Amino acid sequence: MGKVYDGISDRLARWLEEQPVFFVGTAPLAGDGLVNLSPKGTRGTFRVVDAHTVAYLDLTGSGIETVAHLQENGRICVMFCAFDGRPNIVRLHGTGRVLTVGEPGFDEAVAGFPGGETRRHGARSVITVDVARVSDSCGFSVPRMDYVDERDVLDLSHAKKSPEVMAAYHRERNAESLDGLPGLRV
Repeated sequence: MGKVYDGISDRLARWLEEQPVFFVGTAPLAGDGLVNLSPKGTRGTFRVVDAHTVAYLDLTGSGIETVAHLQENGRICVMFCAFDGRPNIVRLHGTGRVLTVGEPGFDEAVAGFPGGETRRHGARSVITVDVARVSDSCGFSVPRMDYVDERDVLDLSHAKKSPEVMAAYHRERNAESLDGLPGLRV
């Protein structure tokens, strides 16, 4: 039976930060806009700031949907599933804020993550979520799966690119969402 919580407890915060993958759901305001669901991973890129705030490093990728949707309307849901141990699904509903590369406070925000300095080159933004609702549900139908290892492909790809190449990528590939909403402002 699912429950709604007053906030993120210390126990839940530890569980959330231990999960190797989470999912981020956003949508534009337009009724015919594309709903986006993005898998996120790489340990150390998600952290609980306090009982009503979480943040994650948004690493450079081919799409910019989450950033564009948050800049338009702020609505976000972050979902975690237990793939081992006790079955559980946790959803964090709230309002997201985007802090992008080059904005005041970006370097400090990235430094707040474990290994933040190493990831700084590949990060295009820090997403902070003001959590309005914390809930869980059974997760009985989620399969048990073995965690094998992190993939290093994205980090290796980012490491090969100079800051100028990363900035060009952001301009060319992350400037606009699939729906035509503004993405990164570089």
